[in-house]
Amino acid sequence: MTTEPTRSGTGPAADGPVAVTGATGKQGGATARRLLAAGRPVRALVRDKSAPAAAALADAGAELALADFDDPASLVPALEGATALFTVPPVAFGPAGSDEELEFARGRALTDAAVAAGLRQVVFTGVASTSGDSLAASGKRRIEEYLHENVPLVTVLRPVRFMTNYLGVSHIGLDGFVGGVHRHLFPPDQPLQIIALEDIAEFAALAFEQPDRFAGRTLELAGDDPAPVDAVAAIAAATGTTLRYEQFTHEEAAALLPEIAEVRRRWAAGQRWHADIEALRVIHPGLRTLADWLAEGAAATLRTHLTA
Repeated sequence: MTTEPTRSGTGPAADGPVAVTGATGKQGGATARRLLAAGRPVRALVRDKSAPAAAALADAGAELALADFDDPASLVPALEGATALFTVPPVAFGPAGSDEELEFARGRALTDAAVAAGLRQVVFTGVASTSGDSLAASGKRRIEEYLHENVPLVTVLRPVRFMTNYLGVSHIGLDGFVGGVHRHLFPPDQPLQIIALEDIAEFAALAFEQPDRFAGRTLELAGDDPAPVDAVAAIAAATGTTLRYEQFTHEEAAALLPEIAEVRRRWAAGQRWHADIEALRVIHPGLRTLADWLAEGAAATLRTHLTA
C-alpha cells in the first residue's frame, strides 16, 4: 500500500449525491450498493435507463442519469448537483488489446466534466501496480495524474484481481472454470493477491465519509494472497466438487492476445502486486479473505455454476 501526501481542503457535503460510473458493473455496482445501504444518495450514470441492471439500481434507490463517455456533452448535465464522484475507467479494449489513448480521452472528458460541474472529490479505481511496471496501465496512470492536477480531493484505489473472477469465464478464455479446470497466467504455487468487490466498495465509502483523511492517497488493495492451487483447492472444498488449476504456457497466452503474453512474461520475471494486506486491515478490519468470501455466498453461487 502506498500513500501520497494528504491534501488540505474541506470535504464535500456528506448528504449530497455521489455520482457513480460503472454502476451497472462490478466495482461501480458494489460501491453504489454500499453507499445506498449507508443512506448516501447515489446518482448512477448509465447509457440505458431501461437496462435490467440500471432498473435494479433504481429499485434500490439510486437516481439514474444518462451519460456516455464518448459524448462529452452528456457528462456535465449528468454530474450537476452531485457532490462527489466514484469512477471506474471506461473500458477501451478491442481485438488488438487495450486502447490507452481512448481510455485516457474518456477519463479526461469525465474529469473536465466533473470540474465544470463543481465537484471537488473523486474516488478513482484503476488497477494494481507491480514492481517495475512503470509502463503498464499507462492509460489509467495518466487519468490518475490528470485528476490530481485538476480536482482538489482525489483518492486512487488500485485493486488486484477480483475474487469474483472465479465466477465466470472471460471472452478470451481466462478466469472461471471450464470442465472443472481453472486456467490462468500465474504460477500455481506462488502467492497471488486477490480482493473482494465489497471491500473495494468499503474503501471507497471510507474515502467519501472522510475526504480529508483519504485525499491525495493511493491505496493498493488486496484482501488475501493464496497460491492459485490453494485457492482452487479451497473452492473445491467449499463447493464439494473436483477442481484443479493449470497455468497457461507462454505460447498459449500469446495465442489469446499478445498483451496477455506480456503480463505472463512480466510475472515470470518476478513482477508482483504489492498491497500491504495487514496495513489495509487496520483501516478496514472486516477485509475479506477468500474463505470469508466463499462463506458469504460465493460458494453456493459457484456450486450452481459448476454443476449446471
